[in-house]
Amino acid sequence: MAVNNEPRPSGESSVRTGKGWWAAVGLGALVVANAVYKEVTKYKLRGKVVLITGGSRGLGLVMARQLARKGARLAICARNSDQLDRARQELEGMGAQVIAFTCDVTDRSQVQSMISDIRRHYGHIDVLINNAGVISVGPMETMNIEDYEEAMQTHFWAPLYTMLAVIPHMKTRGSGRIVNISSVGGKVALPHMLPYSASKFALVGLSEGMRSELKKDNVLVTTVIPDLTRTGSPRNVNVKGDHQAEYAWFKIADSLPLLSQSAETAASRTISAIEQGEAEIVLTFSGKLVEAIHGVAPGFVADVMGFINEMLPEAGPGGMDKVKGYQAESKKSDNFFTSSTDKAARENNEL
Repeated sequence: MAVNNEPRPSGESSVRTGKGWWAAVGLGALVVANAVYKEVTKYKLRGKVVLITGGSRGLGLVMARQLARKGARLAICARNSDQLDRARQELEGMGAQVIAFTCDVTDRSQVQSMISDIRRHYGHIDVLINNAGVISVGPMETMNIEDYEEAMQTHFWAPLYTMLAVIPHMKTRGSGRIVNISSVGGKVALPHMLPYSASKFALVGLSEGMRSELKKDNVLVTTVIPDLTRTGSPRNVNVKGDHQAEYAWFKIADSLPLLSQSAETAASRTISAIEQGEAEIVLTFSGKLVEAIHGVAPGFVADVMGFINEMLPEAGPGGMDKVKGYQAESKKSDNFFTSSTDKAARENNEL
């Protein structure tokens, strides 16, 4: 068979080159247009009134700092008055407008009173961030009904109380943003964190349903799915079972860069989601990967979690006794690997 070795006409090559060039130009223009559209339609936070529950420390405080830099007017609440006062002073030192409330968000009457005070002070509330949380770490057999009730009160009922308190006014004004901070544990059940996971699952369902119901009123609800985040919070978790061993695995996991993300990155991405009105964001690649695998192979993920559970500590002598993380500190948890968490604790008012 004869082979045609004649060169292609130069015109044909030029046409292909031209098409490729115009395709690249078109793609670039599309990227630029999308960026411009996002900027033009972005929800501007300067001057907006933002309420952050659990805003005195950890991720809540980091978000408050970043929102202050954007010119938002802040309201923060927490149960610990000393931590709350330190956070308020820091934010005021940055030049932020901020009011602080000692409030237990699991008490509906306290929530309603706080919302009324914020509206009297600022006139309205533009953004609600439900960030307050509680974590109990330990084997299933060490958890009692009170642990589940506390988790549900904090992660389901408290966000519902705050949402029900602000939604009527947001609907009347025809605008609002609500952010519910859930967890990857609200997508995939995590061993030794069962009350936490169950309550975060409930929050995801509530948040997604609120998004569907309120979008017509231009009140956009965003569900945030963080993974382990280096806020310094391990020292304030509740630990049950073998206290030192339980606290050690949790604190080490929370400290390692491959397993956790910085609080600043988590806060920045969350604030961007508010500005863009996103429905849901999963903050880490590992979180996205686990969620994706769970979606197609939930049994496989459950078996993997079961394998991980076998490597975690037994109930041990502590049993159902509960201590705070800092009370369970030992050489196992206080070492080079956990130095980033200790540093974050000092920076983010967790001490």
